[in-house]
Amino acid sequence: MFIRYAQGYVFLPGGYGTLDELFEALTLIQTRKISPFPIYLMGSEYWKGLIDWIKDVMLKGQCITEDDFQMIQITDNPEEVANGIERHYQRDRALRNF
Repeated sequence: MFIRYAQGYVFLPGGYGTLDELFEALTLIQTRKISPFPIYLMGSEYWKGLIDWIKDVMLKGQCITEDDFQMIQITDNPEEVANGIERHYQRDRALRNF
């Protein structure tokens, strides 16, 4: 329920629950059940294997599109995350005022 009101998601290294939430958010955005928002994966080394698999298997197998893959942003920089979510929030807020 809270995902509907999110301005962004930040995923830290975690287990199955983390992956469940990540793929749930991606699926809801992909199927246009919720409005898009930034999804950040913190810790590039931790997420590298998953990202490689998504590129090599899902993207190459045409199970997802390049646009779907672009929903994910990987970083080690908390400032990049904060700035990206703030930009999204300001853009979203400006669109709602029209």
